[in-house]
Amino acid sequence: FLQHSYTMRDARLHVRHVRNLLRSLDPADAYNGVNCSSLSYLSVFTSRYEGDAPLGPTHSLWTAALQTRCSPENSANWQPLQCLRVLTTSSWNPPPGNRKMHGDLLYLHVLTIEDRELNITSSTRGFYLNQSTAFSFNPKPAVPKILCHSLVELLNQVSPAFKKNFSALQKKRVQQHPYERIAAPFQVFTWTAPHGDHTLDRVRAEETHTSRTGQDEHTAGQSRDWNEELQQCRELPRASLQERLHRERSIFKVTNSDFVAAATRGAVAVVDGNVMPLNPGESPHMQMFMWNNIFFSLGFDVSEHYRPLGGNTAAHAAARCDLRGAQAYAAVDPDGLHTLGTAVVDYRGVRVIAQTIVPGILEKNQEQSVVYGSNDNGKTVLTHPRFLELLDKANRSLRIQRHQVLDHHGRPVELCSGMETIGILGNDGRPYILDLLRTFPRDLNFQFTEDQVTEEAPQECRSSGFPRPHRHSLASLRPELIQAFVQHRRGDVSKSARRNATLRACKAVGSVSDSHFDIRFNPDVCCPGTEWTSSLTHSEWHALHATPCQ
Repeated sequence: FLQHSYTMRDARLHVRHVRNLLRSLDPADAYNGVNCSSLSYLSVFTSRYEGDAPLGPTHSLWTAALQTRCSPENSANWQPLQCLRVLTTSSWNPPPGNRKMHGDLLYLHVLTIEDRELNITSSTRGFYLNQSTAFSFNPKPAVPKILCHSLVELLNQVSPAFKKNFSALQKKRVQQHPYERIAAPFQVFTWTAPHGDHTLDRVRAEETHTSRTGQDEHTAGQSRDWNEELQQCRELPRASLQERLHRERSIFKVTNSDFVAAATRGAVAVVDGNVMPLNPGESPHMQMFMWNNIFFSLGFDVSEHYRPLGGNTAAHAAARCDLRGAQAYAAVDPDGLHTLGTAVVDYRGVRVIAQTIVPGILEKNQEQSVVYGSNDNGKTVLTHPRFLELLDKANRSLRIQRHQVLDHHGRPVELCSGMETIGILGNDGRPYILDLLRTFPRDLNFQFTEDQVTEEAPQECRSSGFPRPHRHSLASLRPELIQAFVQHRRGDVSKSARRNATLRACKAVGSVSDSHFDIRFNPDVCCPGTEWTSSLTHSEWHALHATPCQ
């Protein structure tokens, strides 16, 4: 009997599903990104350009598509069929104790198209009409008693208009392409959607009022361990094509879909004040948060770490630079080197950084956990043979030069990344790299302040007005520019190699090898707080002077 009876969770999910079916053709949820709903223009272009060539329209600006879909001649396709005027939980909730013993789970209030008010009981056996009114509670079944396992079935029997319109709505919904019916696992930017009428939806209002900061309180089980899921996906075998496809699908599902969605909900909850901070005694911009096994911090210079780089402006830009660095290492995908799941969310003028948690990082200070790099602007610089070996595998693809800097004792320390990139050994035995904002070399065409001392720029740069003052010193070269520059120098080597001058050609373009082409860049060149050994190498000089000006 228990296997076929409703529970409170089943009843709420059933009502939510009916609500989703009633609003399946309404674009409001897609505009607002509700439950990962997203906009689709497939039917617009396929219907409009049905007789054209297979290439379709010459342009597909989605803003034009919005105007097309929202235009008066197409408004009929967007207007959903109204099946009910009101579907919401009743004010008689929750059921009293004696009614809970009879199996009552919750009470619903429905107003049909015929303006008939219905009070419905959701019980462990199904749905039936009761005799309650707006001001009188009577849980007894109405006469004649109609007990249905589905709420839709009950409404079909008591409302002819609902039966007609709901059947037509479902037929129209089935005619849509699956891409228009299935929620997309991509981020939806609600601020890009057009403004429309805000319609009455009491089920939506009830869900918003009772939601616990966006986390489904009816989902069984505990919170997900995002870091472990992500690292296990990256450690999946990839020897065969089938294994690689399975691995890529798993990484996309965990990182780009589930984690980003959870991080977005958590960031909204943090900014809205629905999450208690870990350090409530600090000022608001210095507070940190933990929600759903995700660590949240704000894009402010909380400990004056970025003051030499530009203060809060640099801290705001560092979040984006760190995300780009994490994406770069994830694209290279070196075996054995782990990065954190990272998402950057801008909401209501606040930048929120969401990251997975390194196992054991909360049990001790970060200063005690760092075994590689520097987290105090170069005052203390550490190196570790394991991180040198792992980072060196990725350096060839990322064009990063292995170099030496001086630590606080004046001793040379070897690094395979930017000095501010730190390495931590987690309690799970995995090596993690964090703070990847210096993955790409600094753009010397921009300087932090006008009075900052810089080496004299080439004449062609000064004639174009470079270097220019900038708000922070985290401006870096885009990876596309680095790749284009490398390809350009590769062409120079090919021309010189025809004259049997490979050695001179490699030296001329700044290759780190005399026998083959391998040009790299030093991400620490001209970075504040960096102390160098006696002189720069030839390839580091090229990273400083030979990069394009614009």
